[in-house]
Amino acid sequence: MSEQKLIKLLKISIAIGLCLLVLGIYLHNFSDYMESLGVTGIIISAVCIAIGLIFSLPTKMYLTFLLVKRETDQQAISDKSSKTRKND
Repeated sequence: MSEQKLIKLLKISIAIGLCLLVLGIYLHNFSDYMESLGVTGIIISAVCIAIGLIFSLPTKMYLTFLLVKRETDQQAISDKSSKTRKND
């Protein structure tokens, strides 16, 4: 899988995670139906929040790692090209 496809997949994963977080918060705070379900409603909203966190947090860390690695690689390439120019 290419790096561009992986980054796109990670961004989609972050979006899904954030949507699930917002859904879980909405269900917990504002939904009368979840209140009528009692403990089951709390569990459903908690599961939405938990899955949202699973989707969003680790992918953010991995995406940040990829972007920092790409920047470091580009910096190394530019340093090599500037050293070769100085030697000429």
